[in-house]
Amino acid sequence: MRKIILNALKITFFLGIGVFFIWLFMHNLTAEEKKDIYSSFTGANYWWVLLSIFIMLLSHMSRTIRWKILIEPLGYKPSTKNLFLALLIGYFANLALPRLGEVSRCGIVSKYEKIPFQKMIGTVVTERAIDLLSLFIAFVLAFFLHLDKVAKFKELGIYQKASERLDKIENPGIYNWSLIILFIGLLFLLYKSRHKISHFKWYQKINTIVLGFLEGLKSLFKIKKLFWFIFHSIFIWVAYLFMVWVVFFSLPETSLLGLDVGVAVLVFGSIGIIVIQGGIGIYPWIVAQILLLFHISGTKGYAMGWILWTGQTVMIILSGLASMVLLPLLNNKKDDKA
Repeated sequence: MRKIILNALKITFFLGIGVFFIWLFMHNLTAEEKKDIYSSFTGANYWWVLLSIFIMLLSHMSRTIRWKILIEPLGYKPSTKNLFLALLIGYFANLALPRLGEVSRCGIVSKYEKIPFQKMIGTVVTERAIDLLSLFIAFVLAFFLHLDKVAKFKELGIYQKASERLDKIENPGIYNWSLIILFIGLLFLLYKSRHKISHFKWYQKINTIVLGFLEGLKSLFKIKKLFWFIFHSIFIWVAYLFMVWVVFFSLPETSLLGLDVGVAVLVFGSIGIIVIQGGIGIYPWIVAQILLLFHISGTKGYAMGWILWTGQTVMIILSGLASMVLLPLLNNKKDDKA
């Protein structure tokens, strides 16, 4: 019961933050501006959104194949079909709670493919580490593509409060190094006292996850299809970029924006989705702020943000629900044949 209440509070919390960002953008708008957002959203050419959804599915299939390449060195050959459906269910679960998707898809594959759960967690954590590295590379690319826009970025207020707080710190370098040293110190203390705390359940859980992660990390050094692993790692993010860019064509005002703008929207939009579960409320706001840098009005940019978010979210919900139905049906047929 306690866990249910805690999960309900988490969902309410993230929804509350999302509603706050919607209010933050909308509360100062005139009735005419709100009408402009609504007419842009309803009048968009949704054939481009359908193309974006198709590209999104391709990226998910590519991610499935990359995941399979990570699993195979562990001595298992899971079904691509099961991995793909588990991945889609994972994305759907992530809309509800942080990390629920990762745990869900590992649990599904563990159940249907008889692979130890800890080893599956290891491959997913490794995969996420690669994604973070890819996001960092995309961030650096966006930074250098738009050096001329960096000075204007602060004026939009996306990080105004954060930068104001940082300005109050007399020596941010010492502050940052203090945090790093504190973190390393805590890790060292945990390591030194590991025998004394090994009987605690929380320690056992962390230890199991860490061992599983290390097992998954080992799979990186045992990959037999390294070329295809790198290929799919690149393809996933190229697909993400085109998934955003093609939607620009759905509105006349954004149809002339190039791939470089798509990189900026992809990077900062991804950060928004990481910060707030599913990106609700914050994703359209970030897109609007970014597009202001490229002379797209706030109302058109906000409408574009909602078009992008709605297309992605509807696809995640529908594909997730369909996968939940298909997964047991397809595996029951396989069991019957056996």
